[in-house]
Amino acid sequence: MIAQEITELTAVDRGCTAIERTDLSRPVALVLDDGLLTPETTFFDYGCGRGGDLSRLTERGYDVAGWDPAYRPDGKLRSSDVVNLGFVINVIEDPSERAQVLRSAWALTRSVLVVAARPDWDARSVSGRPYGDGILTAKGTFQRFYAQEELRAWIDDVLGVRSIAAAPGIFYVFREDVRAQTFLAARVRRRPAVRPRAPAPRRPSVSETLYEVNRTVLDPIVAFVEARGRPPELFELPEAAAAQEQFGSVRAALAIVRRVTGDAAWRAARQAATEDLTVYLALAAFGGRPRFTGLPEDIQVDVKAFFDSYKEACTAADALLFRAGDQSAIDKACRSSLIGKLTPTALYVHVTALPRLDSLLRVYEGCGRALTGTVDRANIIKLNRIEPKVGYHVYPDFDHDPHPVLEASVRADLKRLHVKYRDFTKSVNPPILHRKETFVSEDYPGRDKFARLTAQEERLGLLADTASIGTRERWEQLIASKGLRFMSHRLVRSKSPLHAASNQSSL
Repeated sequence: MIAQEITELTAVDRGCTAIERTDLSRPVALVLDDGLLTPETTFFDYGCGRGGDLSRLTERGYDVAGWDPAYRPDGKLRSSDVVNLGFVINVIEDPSERAQVLRSAWALTRSVLVVAARPDWDARSVSGRPYGDGILTAKGTFQRFYAQEELRAWIDDVLGVRSIAAAPGIFYVFREDVRAQTFLAARVRRRPAVRPRAPAPRRPSVSETLYEVNRTVLDPIVAFVEARGRPPELFELPEAAAAQEQFGSVRAALAIVRRVTGDAAWRAARQAATEDLTVYLALAAFGGRPRFTGLPEDIQVDVKAFFDSYKEACTAADALLFRAGDQSAIDKACRSSLIGKLTPTALYVHVTALPRLDSLLRVYEGCGRALTGTVDRANIIKLNRIEPKVGYHVYPDFDHDPHPVLEASVRADLKRLHVKYRDFTKSVNPPILHRKETFVSEDYPGRDKFARLTAQEERLGLLADTASIGTRERWEQLIASKGLRFMSHRLVRSKSPLHAASNQSSL
């Protein structure tokens, strides 16, 4: 009753929440990164504020339009392929109006609706007083903060569809489930290397000559097999038709390439693609795995290529998903992993190494990402061995800083379906990384450089006391006490301990 009286007596200034941006907003940048907004699609910004996203997309050649009650009231509502409802619902104090705005934006959506709201951890940085189901800020604006699963549940309840977590506080709602499945499958697909081996210095064979003469047609087909582990169908690749005309069939064209590359790489590509498909089908169970005929056409082809039936594929996926819920199986997989840094409680891996993990750990991480979506700039993934939790850690300048500092982390608690955020930017003694080569795969650029630094630090006895060097302050003190400083990924002698400390402060 008190909250209702406050709502009636207080005027909320929604227009004041619109901010001047220097770059694209996070939801718009994300929809570009995910390939959902292209120059061939249309875009509508529902509640565009001051129009910063519209201006920047227009400069890039996109077909855009927008409407805002305060800054663009004359803008015409139009149906579009991509509709953005970015940080709008969180400034509407009336719950019924909030839901109606979501429905209105959905009614304009032809392909995908992007819904963004401020996550619950943002409430720590906003001062105000309770107002309705949110707070009234000092500026007289309203803010409603959402826990991740709370936002998902609200979207799904209002629209009667299943949304997909794109990032913390951002969800995609696809008009067609086939399009949603295409997006989900792309999230787990990897690209094993299949490249023609360099021929020995001899007279080239007929196959090698044919390959070199027809590379314009054959290279795109090889790239397709790298990604999908099977030959392309005619509808999947323009060059497939050209190959069929030139060689009689796509398979005949690939036979030429296989004689050049050898069979081992092709078997590896098929195995990797089979694992990708199984991981996708396991994770697809969260939103309700579609019938075979509800799968995208290309994934139907995958199923036929790698399994005897869709039932067999789903059985394999269900078994994998069931094992992902067994923490002892996760612990065993972490301990057996050839990639990543193993600690008493977790396995840490660089984001680029995720596709090379065991399928069970890929599903485990996928469960975390199904909850959080893509965490911006997260490059180190923590797979908890003891509890069902997946962490996404941001270490800026991983490649160039010999001991990167933790800036932020997002943790997905799979048991409680809760997402927790921690900001380390104001910490006087944040965690840092050691032994960077252990986080990445063997072919990661710079890995040898990382390993040489670790070897040097071991020779100097700097890594012996692991319990005391995990934070920046203790590490800097140790380096300074030894009269050392870093020069890129090398330790060199300083003129004095004081000089060493001043150099270390910039790491």
